[in-house]
Amino acid sequence: MTGSIIPKPLQGVICDMDGLLLDTEAAHAKTMKQAAADLGYKLTDDIFLRMVGVDRPHNKQMLRQEFGPEFPLDAFYRNSDGSFEALVRSGILLRPGVHQLLDALDKLGVRRAVATSTARAPARERLRFSGVLERFHHVVGLDDVVHPKPAPDCYLKAAELLGADPAHCLALEDSHNGVRAAAAAGCATVMVPDLLSETPEMASLTLAVLPSLREVAELLLKQSGSA
Repeated sequence: MTGSIIPKPLQGVICDMDGLLLDTEAAHAKTMKQAAADLGYKLTDDIFLRMVGVDRPHNKQMLRQEFGPEFPLDAFYRNSDGSFEALVRSGILLRPGVHQLLDALDKLGVRRAVATSTARAPARERLRFSGVLERFHHVVGLDDVVHPKPAPDCYLKAAELLGADPAHCLALEDSHNGVRAAAAAGCATVMVPDLLSETPEMASLTLAVLPSLREVAELLLKQSGSA
């Protein structure tokens, strides 16, 4: 990688939550597949991966299209949500490099926010159970915006709360819809893949694709001259 991909001046860092900060996508896959199986349906990997990074209303539409109008959405989400929240309370692991990233931002004095497709209250709860809520200045959830990802609303809102120009914000995302949202907001966007792989479209929308947040932290310190 040559040249700087970090906006100068860097006015803020905006992070996705599920699959980027928290290792929740695998937990969602497990609990959703089991909830579907308990109701007599098979939720395949292909179906689940199409749900990653998509807000719940659109996922409900997808499930009805996949399984038919008789699919018991309420029972499915009641069962999967219950199992998922039990996993959250037992301790959701952080994705690799989260603490290194936050330590680097502390060292550089950079403010940061979370922009997630999860509603704000449960998002804050998950971050609190994971021990990192207090390390973010703001959390923007699905219920804080009119249009969900891939629309840019959540990134624009997060930048506004940080008092930052989106063009001077670094956005970190793991999902395709998240990358689309961050790029549409005008943020300098880096993809850190979890379950979804880089595609030619993602390569065209991002300034870099890095294996973990640890490399993001190292890049921030190096390009700021603080490494």
